[in-house]
Amino acid sequence: MKKSNLVYSTDQGRLCPECEQALENCNCQQNQILGDGKVSIKLETKGRKGKGVTLVQGLALTLDDMKILGKKLKAQCGTGGAVKDGAIEIQGDNRQKIKELLLKEGFSSKITG
Repeated sequence: MKKSNLVYSTDQGRLCPECEQALENCNCQQNQILGDGKVSIKLETKGRKGKGVTLVQGLALTLDDMKILGKKLKAQCGTGGAVKDGAIEIQGDNRQKIKELLLKEGFSSKITG
């Protein structure tokens, strides 16, 4: 049962709506599968001052597994990146390389946009 409507605290930052813990310490998000299994790979430049970022969305993985896969993709592409909002962001236009790497990991994917 939700106790309050608090979604942000200056002490802890963003809070989980379920357990009201900081997102870094949240246990209910750790085991939750984030994606729907329809993996799409796209290049996005909006809001990044023209710099391209390859987004991998729709992976049916938990947050921890997504971070591990993101680390592998970053290492194979030789670039930086992050895992944000249930998507893996890889710097630069690496769509084809990521598609091949995901196929090796057992994910079928589609290049969109």
